[in-house]
Amino acid sequence: MKFLSKCFSFPTETSTDHKIIRGQQICPSTVHAFSYKQLQLATNHFHSSNKIGDGGFGSVYKGRLEDGRLVAVKVFSIESRKGDEEFMAEIASVSDISHENLVRLHGGCIDGPSRIIVYDYMENNNLAQTLHGGEKIREKINWKIRREICLGIARGLTHIHEEVKPHIVHRDIKARNVLLDHKFVPKLSDFGLSKLFSDNITHISTRVAGTLGYLAPEYAISGHLSRKSDMYSFGVLLLEIVSGRTAVDFDIQLGEHYLVQKAWDMYQANKLEELVDPTLTWNSSDIIEAVLFLKVGLLCVQQKCRRRPSMCVAVKMMRDEIDINDVQISEPGLITNIMDVKIGRKTSSLHNPTVLPHPL
Repeated sequence: MKFLSKCFSFPTETSTDHKIIRGQQICPSTVHAFSYKQLQLATNHFHSSNKIGDGGFGSVYKGRLEDGRLVAVKVFSIESRKGDEEFMAEIASVSDISHENLVRLHGGCIDGPSRIIVYDYMENNNLAQTLHGGEKIREKINWKIRREICLGIARGLTHIHEEVKPHIVHRDIKARNVLLDHKFVPKLSDFGLSKLFSDNITHISTRVAGTLGYLAPEYAISGHLSRKSDMYSFGVLLLEIVSGRTAVDFDIQLGEHYLVQKAWDMYQANKLEELVDPTLTWNSSDIIEAVLFLKVGLLCVQQKCRRRPSMCVAVKMMRDEIDINDVQISEPGLITNIMDVKIGRKTSSLHNPTVLPHPL
């Protein structure tokens, strides 16, 4: 199928034509802006020196538009499973949404086999690079900054979970999909895995997408998707930000380490404060708050999704507006085997998949 060689952006007074693919409108009729040539020039022909990231769906380049604005240009790989509908869904779900903690979409392009989206450029790249790029980089984000990053991510998720209609499930919340501006204000990115659903739908069965270590067990195994699936991923991210550890680590002797299991073990041993990042200088009040965030993280990763808080409730817990000292935290669920993850309509495992904590 031949794609229209047209691009799109936020509405302008001069763009009035409709762009249709497979009988569907890509964007509202007031959409047009970037040509492929413009984006080539902005990125110096997508030069490797301008590449700032790689992901499962393609590469991201730093670019400068003709008006001087710095942008991030996300080029989806031809080999990607991301189809036309998924690409259009990303545009539809992001273009009309405005929030301080969500990445702003400038526009994009479908030109032959090329599919491109243009976002705001973030000076401090993504949270994963900051947290796991070495101690010197990690030390830049003290507890005060990390606290605001956690709350900012939570506010962004609250907006798409509860304030946007229809609600949006992100499906791939992880440190790499949290971008940081020059003031370390977090911006949720990559809504290419998003699914929209109405108020009267509690879950959607879909091809599982996401990142092992962040995947909610019920979503990974059955493909049943709900906002509580995002809550699980958010809980893992909270644990990661407070501890400075990766969601999944590997040791030659011990094998894979799962942060969720580590946090649960330390919680049971009443040693949760030992999980906070040792590279930071802590005072007693900071430690108390950091442990509170870890407990909220554990509440979000409980195996039974009905026990996980909603996003707005989690925010109140983090602000200590809801006392969780007497709240019972139950054992987390954890996917430790990629063979347990649903692919299409079938699980790739030959046996009944299990959801068990992974012993360290």
